[in-house]
Amino acid sequence: MAENELLDIGPDTTLLLVDDDEPFLRRLAKAMEKRGFKVETASSVAAGRAIATARPPAYAVVDLRLEDGNGLDVVEALREKRPDSRVVVLTGYGAIATAVAAVKIGATDYLSKPADAADIMNALLSPEDALPPPPDNPMSADRVRWEHIQRVYELCDRNVSETARRLNMHRRTLQRILAKRSPR
Repeated sequence: MAENELLDIGPDTTLLLVDDDEPFLRRLAKAMEKRGFKVETASSVAAGRAIATARPPAYAVVDLRLEDGNGLDVVEALREKRPDSRVVVLTGYGAIATAVAAVKIGATDYLSKPADAADIMNALLSPEDALPPPPDNPMSADRVRWEHIQRVYELCDRNVSETARRLNMHRRTLQRILAKRSPR
């Protein structure tokens, strides 16, 4: 661990991680502890809100979609108790509308999964007015299209006909796309 990583965090090194993917949560917690953070984890909106209310951390990384609700509820609870906290929202569904919503309620940054500890660290510690650096390996256009289709499909409660109507595409074409693996 580089000495300057500890200096960049600041005097309050508390970090809340909220994600319902337990293996990812454990790996990220371990990686952030190695970088000098005092990590507390939660795997649900309820647990995240409880920690944010009782012991509001200086930093937080919150998954957008959790089994018991929306991670933005945790962000709001944290903002009420500690407006100066730096929050990064993670999601497997990189949609512009949710990115805008996350930033409007106080998220510092928004990252699509899979995000590694270095990306998250950069997002948490970037200066307020600095633009984040472009990703080293951005999603391909095919992957962005696939992510968008998956997002609309989820918003339509996995109803193929409704999703096809909203995307203005033939239902069979959509079924073929949904049956394939995600592009890289």
